[in-house]
Amino acid sequence: MSAARMPALFIGHGSPMNAIEDNAFRRRWQALGRELPKPRAILCISAHWETRGIYLGATAMPETIHDFYGFPKALFDVRYPAPGSPSLAQRVADLLQAQHTVHLDPGRGLDHGAWSVLLALCPRADVPVVQLSLDMRQPAAFHYGLGRALAPLRDEGVLVLGSGNAVHNLYVFDFHQPQPYGWALECDARWRRSLEAGDHAALIDYALNFGDNARLAVPTAEHYFPLLYPLALQQPGEALRLFNTAVLSSLSMSSFVIGA
Repeated sequence: MSAARMPALFIGHGSPMNAIEDNAFRRRWQALGRELPKPRAILCISAHWETRGIYLGATAMPETIHDFYGFPKALFDVRYPAPGSPSLAQRVADLLQAQHTVHLDPGRGLDHGAWSVLLALCPRADVPVVQLSLDMRQPAAFHYGLGRALAPLRDEGVLVLGSGNAVHNLYVFDFHQPQPYGWALECDARWRRSLEAGDHAALIDYALNFGDNARLAVPTAEHYFPLLYPLALQQPGEALRLFNTAVLSSLSMSSFVIGA
């Protein structure tokens, strides 16, 4: 057991360009990386690894996956050479396999949901990183339950990082007019109020929590589910701190850290 329990973290990652642009969001990620204790390893749940079943990256040296198109060459040139940790992958599998079948993927790299924020949080790439996939056949309560099962990791020096966006609708995103939609602002505000109230049930049942605008805020769930993993690790009475609270068009950058 480590001397101190590791925080748990959700980051609204937004555009892949946040990995290389000097903006307020990235600067806050950098500051957070300096503020938080250095973890022994990082377990990342990213919106960009969707699977049927539960998978864990179990390679010793994960490649940098450029899973996007239409961006400048400078973004495709980015490499994040952090090591993997097959031993952590096995530890996570052991925690989950009491109730679920878990598959180890020895070839999985790090997608941009992981490395775009880790470049700022951990720029030296000297902390091992393992990714856990999102089983998209399952509902929100299932993902929250997996997060609960990961609780021992915090006392083993592992930072659990969810990377997605609480409100995420690229179908109507306006790159030229980032003024937020009213419904996006409302849903982001409801999400933040539920976080501050410690109302996990409302956040699991996001369709009810977001009201009539739920289908606009979360048209597909892959960017919402990652926030349920660190949320599930919040202990009764444990502090939660919001940061990067902002909405761009139809996308919320709002993020939180638990236990720090």
